[in-house]
Amino acid sequence: MQQQHTGDDDRRKKKRRRRRKLLPSSSSDACAAVLHHHVIVNTRQPMVTMLCLALALLLAVVLIAPDVGAGVVAAAAAAASPVSVSVSVSPRRMARIQSHLERINKPPVRSIQSVDGDTIDCVAAHEQHGLEHPLLFKTHSIQTEPPKVPNPTAAAAGGGHGAWQTWHHGGHCPRGTVAIRRTTAQDVLRAASLSRFGRKKKKRKRRAVAAAAAAAADAPDVVTGNGHEHAIAYTAAQQQQQVTYYYGAKATINVWDPAIQESNGFSLSQMWILSGSFNGSDLNSIEAGWQVSPELYGDSRPRLFTYWTSDAYEATGCYNALCPGFVQTSSRIAMGASISPVSSPGGAQYDMTLLVWKDPKLGNWWLSYGDQLVGYWPAQLFTHLSDHATMVEWGGEVVDTRPGGVHTATQMGSGRFAADGFARASYFRNLETVDADNSLAEVPVDAIQTLAEDASCYDIRKAYDGGSGWGTHFYYGGPGRNPACP
Repeated sequence: MQQQHTGDDDRRKKKRRRRRKLLPSSSSDACAAVLHHHVIVNTRQPMVTMLCLALALLLAVVLIAPDVGAGVVAAAAAAASPVSVSVSVSPRRMARIQSHLERINKPPVRSIQSVDGDTIDCVAAHEQHGLEHPLLFKTHSIQTEPPKVPNPTAAAAGGGHGAWQTWHHGGHCPRGTVAIRRTTAQDVLRAASLSRFGRKKKKRKRRAVAAAAAAAADAPDVVTGNGHEHAIAYTAAQQQQQVTYYYGAKATINVWDPAIQESNGFSLSQMWILSGSFNGSDLNSIEAGWQVSPELYGDSRPRLFTYWTSDAYEATGCYNALCPGFVQTSSRIAMGASISPVSSPGGAQYDMTLLVWKDPKLGNWWLSYGDQLVGYWPAQLFTHLSDHATMVEWGGEVVDTRPGGVHTATQMGSGRFAADGFARASYFRNLETVDADNSLAEVPVDAIQTLAEDASCYDIRKAYDGGSGWGTHFYYGGPGRNPACP
C-alpha cells in the first residue's frame, strides 16, 4: 500500500513539473495555476479564460521584454491621467525618476487627499526640500522672526471674493509643518526630460517692441522666438531721468480657468520682480501668480505658482518647490495647489492678493498670499536681487505653438478682451510697489507702460479709479484665435 502511495506521489510530481514547463517562471505562479485550472479543467467559462490569457500575455511581455513591459505599464497608468503620457519607460529611467521623487517628496507627518486628486504632504519644516540648495545646505537657519510687513497705503476697496485652495476641504497641516503638493512619476513623465522637469525653457529673448524700446535699458523681460505672447503692464527704474529702485510689489488678481488648446501649452497671470540684464545671463527674477498648465500639473485647474532664477533661466530656479531654494514657512498654503472657487462671466469674481517684498532686516524676499505668509527666497540665491529690483511687471502670458499652422485658441485670463470690463475681462487692481523705506506706494497710472504683441489676439487697457478704491489697474486677456487673429 505504501509503495502505491509513493508511486502516486511520483506521478503527481512529474505532472506538476510538466505543467511548470508550459508556463512562465516568475512570481506569477499563482496566476498561472488559475489559468491552468480555467483552461484545462473548466473550459465552459470562456470569459474567464480570455481574461486569464490576456493577463498571461501581459506578464510574459513584462518578463521577456522589460523595456517594452515597463512602457505598457506606464502607458496604462498614464491613461488615468488627464494628460496621457504615451512613452516607453525603461527600468533605468524609472529608477532615476523614483530617486528624484524621493529627494523631492519628504516623509510627511500627515497627508491630505484633496478632492481635486492632489495629495498634500505635511512635512516637518526643517526637513523640506527647499533647504537642500548648495548655498543653503547646513548653513541656513529658517527665518523664524516674522518679516516686517510693508507699511500699507489707504485701504483698498474690495472688487471680488477671496479665492482659496481646494485641498483645505480635506483637512489641515499641523503647526511646525509646511504644506507641500506631492510630486508623482506622471508629473515627471509629462516633462521633456528629468533634467528640465519643473523648469522654464532655457533661452529667453527680449522682444523689440520698437526700435527705441529695443535699445532702451527699461525694455520689458518677455519671451519671443518660441511662441510666448503677453499682455503686460510694467514700470522700470529709469524713467524720465529719475532712478527708482524697487523692494517689492503687490497686486490683486482675479482667478479664471482659461481653456488650453495644446497639452504642452499654458496660460498664466503673474507679477515679476526683476533685476539684471535682459540680454545677458545674469537676469534675476522672482515670479508669483496663478497658472493653468496641463503639462506641469496634469489637469486644467488654475493653481498658485512661483518661480525664481538668478541666471536668466539657464540652470537655476524652478516652479514651486520642485527644486531647492524657496524656503516655505506656511502650513496653510501649498504652492502648485489648485485655487477655488474661480470667477465666472457676469457672475461672482474671485481674486487673490499677492505681495512680494524684501525684508529690510535680513534681506530675504518674502511672499504673502492674502494675509498668509507663505515663505521666502533667501538673499543668498541672487546676485542683483540681493540688493533691489529695477523692474516690476504684471500681466498675462500664453504659449502659442501654432497647432495646425494657425494661432492657438488658448485663452488668456477669462478669454475676453479688456474692453469687456468688470465681471467679463481679467483684471489686476491696486498696483503698488515697495520703496526703500519698506512702505507700499501706489503706482501712478502714467508711470505704467503696457505691451501686447498682437492686440487682435490678446490685449490690455490701463486705467485709474480712485473713487472705487481700485487705484491703478488694468484689464487684459483675449481668446487667442478668432477671425481677427488667424
